[in-house]
This record gives sequence, C-alpha cells and structure tokens, in this order.
Amino acid sequence: MTLRVALVGGPMYDHLYRLLDDMDVEVVVHADHPTLNRAVADMLGRGERLDLISTHSKYAPSQQQWLMALDDVVDASAVAALAPLAVDLCRFDGSTLCLPRLIDVRIMWYRRDRIEVPPNSWNDVVDQGVSFGFPGRESGLFGTFFELVVGAGGQLFDSDGRPRIASPEAVAAVEQLVAMAAHCPPDLPEWHYDQVDAALLDGRVDAAGIWPGGWGPIRDSPVSGLLAPALYPTGPSRRVSYSGCHAWAIPRTCADVPGAVELLHRLVSHDANTIDAAGGSVCAHVDAFAQVAPQGDIDAMRLQLTADTIRTSMITYPPHPRFPEVEDIGWQELNAVLRGARTAAEAVDRIHEAAAARLVTLP
Repeated sequence: MTLRVALVGGPMYDHLYRLLDDMDVEVVVHADHPTLNRAVADMLGRGERLDLISTHSKYAPSQQQWLMALDDVVDASAVAALAPLAVDLCRFDGSTLCLPRLIDVRIMWYRRDRIEVPPNSWNDVVDQGVSFGFPGRESGLFGTFFELVVGAGGQLFDSDGRPRIASPEAVAAVEQLVAMAAHCPPDLPEWHYDQVDAALLDGRVDAAGIWPGGWGPIRDSPVSGLLAPALYPTGPSRRVSYSGCHAWAIPRTCADVPGAVELLHRLVSHDANTIDAAGGSVCAHVDAFAQVAPQGDIDAMRLQLTADTIRTSMITYPPHPRFPEVEDIGWQELNAVLRGARTAAEAVDRIHEAAAARLVTLP
C-alpha cells in the first residue's frame, strides 16, 4: 500500500527525503511549517487519510486528537537511541505523540567584514546599530519576543502555564523588536526563517539568529569566509534561545500502521540522522550527532556554541493543546507593531487577553 505523508519543507529539511526514493510513498503535502500545520489540520479534521506527518513538539499537543500514541507501536531500542530531553518534549498527557527528528536552538552568525566584535547583548545590537535579521512573522517572531521577555527576567507563562504576558518586560521586548527592525530592510515583516537566512547570505543584514540547519547554506555560500558564529545575544537577566524539536507522528487515520511504523523507524535511524547532521542540524540520535566531525575551525566553533546553548540556554513553551492559537495571534499582533499599526502596549494587552481566554484549562 502506498503511504501518504505530509512533510515540512525547506533547505534544512529536504535533503533527508531522498531516503523515500526507493519506498512506495506519496508526498501529499510539502510546505513550510505554518502551511503544513494548516493543511494537516484541514485534512485530519475531515478524516482524510495520512499515514505519517512531520510535526513539532510544540504543535503535537494541539494535534493530540488526531495522533496515534506511539508508546506501544515503536521499537523501544529505536526510542532509546534518541536524546532523552528531545523524547520528553515529544510526550504529552502521558503519551508519546511523536518522535524527535531535530533539536532546534539559534546561535548568532555575523559578517566579520562589517562587525569587529559581535554584540554580546540585545542592547548592544541596538546601541551599535547592528542590522540583526529576525523573522518578522509566524512562530519565529513570537519566539524572538519570548526570548527577549525571558532574557530580561520576565515571563510569558508562570510555572503552571498560566499567562503572565501583560508586563513591563513584554512591552519593552516589543519596543526592542521595533528598534532592531529599524536597522533592517523594510520588508522584514514579511520574513520567515528562510528569508532571514537569505538576507544574511545576500548581505542585506550584518548578523542574524540562525538555526543549526542553516550551516549547510552558510558553508556552501560564496561569502562563507566572511561569516562567523557567536553566542546568541543575552538579555539583561540571562541568555536564552527559544527551542523545540521537529518530529514525526502517525495520525489515527493511518491505513497501514505496520508500513508507517517501518517508515518511522527508518526516519529515526542512525543513517537518517546522519544525513540530517551532515546538513548542520542537531539530530536527535545521540550516537549520530556524536560522530559529527567538524569541517574546520569555524564549524568546530559552531558545534561548540550550539552544544553550549542547548546545555545552558534552552527555553520552551507550555505543552498546551491551544498554545499554537496563542502563538498565532501573538505573532500577528507583533507583526502589526512592526508595520506601525499597533503600539507595543496595545499588542501586549491583546496577546495577554487572547492567552487568558485560551489557556484556561491546563493538562
């Protein structure tokens, strides 16, 4: 039986899919994550058959009603080979909803021909007039807002996951985004992750926060010799990087569970993770990532900075089924501020109200 799959698309993901060439697989969705999520929700909401999907530890709780618990269908040895922290992020309400593919944290990359000493803090970015690229829309924008708030000692959610968004730190974070955007090209509010990477490589910005999978394009770029990695900027209180795991899941509408499990095992295998790691990503397979050999001094520095960030600076989101709704409303409000259609205080109040209305019942 032909397996129907929905895959996240983009330069840091697509290299892996050659593994599917010798398999009986139909790719019915291949798109960036926001587009993928909307398509999957529409298809599964109508009961349409999908046998395996790309998801994310952040989004899986909102997809729980459509996803098969994997605890009793996958090989325990396959799970044991994956990073425990990543596996834990893929669990919700006592069940493993997905298995991790990649661990995402951002570090900074900057142009050495323009910046002698990279900015250490977000205040340095603004004070030094650095053109620092960041996503102007979708989850990347909300994630950058999250980083600025937490880095300043604030919080968007308390320890029980209840919203604490309306705060001076949140207003200051939005104002910081506006100040940073003022030094960037005017089309930044249209930028998703790939556009940030492209802006760095095209010289439209001096620096940017880049996910691990961005290393491949940087390495292969004509300007690679002008680029260097550094720690992500710190806030006044601490250095943080908004993080999570890309993952694989099997929907309840799967018509060939043994076939889907076989494909899942292949996608979380050492060989598959080696392919992802070769592109620069932090793969979830512990041994595969441990075997990554640096390709020179710059790559060695990149790997060390990424490992340090994972160890000391990762922050994540409340595992709530309706959190993606908050994030979706949040980035649109922040985007409106970047476009001059909303004040920082107005946006923060509206995000808090939306979160309070949705995160009323915690798992």
